[in-house]
Amino acid sequence: MVDLSQYLPILLFLAVALGLSSAFVFLPMAVGRLTGAHKPDPEKLSEYECGFPAFEDPRSQFDVRFYLIAILFIVFDLEAAFLFPWSVSLGEIGWAGWITMMVFIFELVLGLVYAWKKGALDWE
Repeated sequence: MVDLSQYLPILLFLAVALGLSSAFVFLPMAVGRLTGAHKPDPEKLSEYECGFPAFEDPRSQFDVRFYLIAILFIVFDLEAAFLFPWSVSLGEIGWAGWITMMVFIFELVLGLVYAWKKGALDWE
């Protein structure tokens, strides 16, 4: 016979997590309804980010280059995140760790050169 009482803390944790996440989602919506913040008027619906109406449909697709630049940014941001712990532990990992990181950086440089040659970094 399986003792299911061991799963009670997990069940309680899931219930609390579900309750808190529901409260964080639905409580602000309820407060907005009760305080009258949901009543749109022309002033609330006006353009406030750029100051003039949009030229085209806001649901238009982005250029693929936008996503490519974003992916390249993330790759090099992660590379910088790998450099910090590597530099701190370089004394313990020795030459093997140094060579491994140089191979990693070389591969990233090759990827950057490839993207540059393909024109992925050119913005028109």
